Amino acid sequence: MKIESQLAQIGSIKEPVTGAVSFPVYQSTAFRHPQLGQSTGFDYSRTKNPTRSVLEEAAAQLESGDAAFACSSGMAALQTIFAYFSQGDHLIVSLDLYGGTYRLLERVMKRFGVTASYVDTNDIDGMSSLLQENTKAVLIETPTNPLMMITDLERVCNWAKSKGLLTIVDNTLLTPYLQRPIELGADIVVHSATKYLGGHNDVLAGLIVTKGEELSKEMAILHNSIGAVLGPQDSWLLMRGMKTLALRMERHQFNATKISEYLMEHPAIEEVYYPALKHHPGHDVQNRQSSGNTGIFSFRLKDARYVEPILRHIKLIAFAESLGGVESLMTYPAMQTHADIPEEIRKAVGVDDRLLRFSVGIEHVEDLIADLSQALDAAKLEIEEQ
Repeated sequence: MKIESQLAQIGSIKEPVTGAVSFPVYQSTAFRHPQLGQSTGFDYSRTKNPTRSVLEEAAAQLESGDAAFACSSGMAALQTIFAYFSQGDHLIVSLDLYGGTYRLLERVMKRFGVTASYVDTNDIDGMSSLLQENTKAVLIETPTNPLMMITDLERVCNWAKSKGLLTIVDNTLLTPYLQRPIELGADIVVHSATKYLGGHNDVLAGLIVTKGEELSKEMAILHNSIGAVLGPQDSWLLMRGMKTLALRMERHQFNATKISEYLMEHPAIEEVYYPALKHHPGHDVQNRQSSGNTGIFSFRLKDARYVEPILRHIKLIAFAESLGGVESLMTYPAMQTHADIPEEIRKAVGVDDRLLRFSVGIEHVEDLIADLSQALDAAKLEIEEQ
């Protein structure tokens, strides 16, 4: 079955009693036992809930995994994964990293003796130089957030397996509709499902998908023990959002391509970071391992003075801190999503005071370009009058 059909049919044939096409929200936290020593398969909702189970089954199928675990946020999903590791373990992590992941590693996990080294994960020699006896896994964002760096997943997964390491891939920006890392050799896939999977800026959620029986069993224990699980109402909202994922991702990437091409020609813009553009260094790898592009990109202004008036003058586009929803959002990473990364590290990677990130929604592309154009014009006028 094609992925578009799988998405549209999530939960639609899972309720045999009434035949409900929209799977019910099972709000109950407790479930009756038929008799001593027997269970319906559901005992307590932290461990397993019927609504969440349908979501998790769908996520595992979509990502070609063996099991999936729905969490209360993307960060809760990462915390659950990191709990798999022990004191003294070491991870190799993508250099251009979401600030929240960096904060969790450096401010929380380091306190428990789990350390991380950061590197361009396309640099096999660089990763090899960071290997320690206690290195256990590689964590990859591809595309990265916000500079849209692309990692050759099959190459890195093969390298990791040769070294006895797990490979964890954050697939938030492409989703299983466009990229399936497990099929390329990854062991664990993680999502901030708040973003494209939910797609409507109305549900906070995370997903973990695992490959392998033992790893899946261990993750189930951690998921239940830590307890940062997704509630039934949010599980239903996430399933509802995922039903339209294919349609939304097509519009997201169409709009993002058109707008990135427009900005490439604008005199106020120094660079646009979007893998669909042929000059992007990861363009060919992206085309090989994915079936399309995400709806988010970043662009660097020639003059930092443009930032504040642009963010003040955009009207249709919202100045807000998330991504992946149907509404277009613009973010200033240096002060928002990546503020917890030390300034010298941010600037070395390229997250400086001239970089803006644009999560392109599903509005009409001409309206979005018009909004950008008027904001850029207004910013130019204000700068000239200074």
